[in-house]
Amino acid sequence: MPTIELENVSKFYRRSRRRRNAVHQDKGVEDVALTIRQGEFVFVVGGSGAGKSTLLRLITGQTKPSRGKVYVDHKDLNGVMKLSRNRAAILFGKIWQDPTLIRKKTVGENLALASQIALGKENPRLVDIRVKKVLGLVGMRGAEPKYPVELSIGQCRRVELARAMIGSPPILVLDEITANLDDDCIWDTLHLLNDINQKGTTVIMATHDSQYVNILRRRVITMSDGRVLDDVQKGKYGDVLERERKAALLPKFRTDLI
Repeated sequence: MPTIELENVSKFYRRSRRRRNAVHQDKGVEDVALTIRQGEFVFVVGGSGAGKSTLLRLITGQTKPSRGKVYVDHKDLNGVMKLSRNRAAILFGKIWQDPTLIRKKTVGENLALASQIALGKENPRLVDIRVKKVLGLVGMRGAEPKYPVELSIGQCRRVELARAMIGSPPILVLDEITANLDDDCIWDTLHLLNDINQKGTTVIMATHDSQYVNILRRRVITMSDGRVLDDVQKGKYGDVLERERKAALLPKFRTDLI
């Protein structure tokens, strides 16, 4: 099963002839070394512009590193992408911050298109079965004829999750999937992701929702200014800040008296 390895990876963006770690609100990443094994559930946390989205795009091959290598299953991801763009669709189910459902297509048509991209052309009957299955998994059974505009934000997120899962990828990469959802929707989504993870799927999720990160106590990677500050198993949001606070409170000993 795929293991993800980032080997001293950096991504820089250039603007106005000066090197800047910036894209939209993200500041890129620099000198990131990580290993994520199959079956892990990983939260990527940090403030706006910390580099979370850039890190996820590097992991999925959406963005090429300026320096360093990204490996999936011990193979250079850049080389894999050159051989077959569809390979990424088979490896990764992805949900980005901005809504990406095609507004002029029904839920069923959106999912059928995703199935074709991930798995190629199939018998329409098999595609229909797959669409019904993934919609059932996310609690959206019967939503095939609806258009995205007819759904709530939470329902659209569930459909996007169904779309990400339709090719049965071993890795799910999710960028702020719970943003703008109410507490009930967030809990439902996290319970669903937990169930998916327990069946062996790797889940990598960027989030600001500290409350839920602290309750679930999974692996937590903390980013700031494009760097990984902390990487803790069964961690909490803000672990690194808490340790720094405690360290600041420790008594200072005068070495000149020793």
